[in-house]
Amino acid sequence: MGKPKKRTSPRRTGTRRSHLVLKLARAVNGKSPIKAFTTRKESGKTLSAKINASNKVQKV
Repeated sequence: MGKPKKRTSPRRTGTRRSHLVLKLARAVNGKSPIKAFTTRKESGKTLSAKINASNKVQKV
């Protein structure tokens, strides 16, 4: 079965494959200690800084 690449109707938003993957990755990042890549601005140094800040708060 094929994967959705683009939306099929002009009114149905969020059905592009990249949007579905992004939504799933954000859900995983909210719960899992292992982080999935979302976007360039949300991942990397920014994400690790947030994780380190939250870990310091929890340890104190």
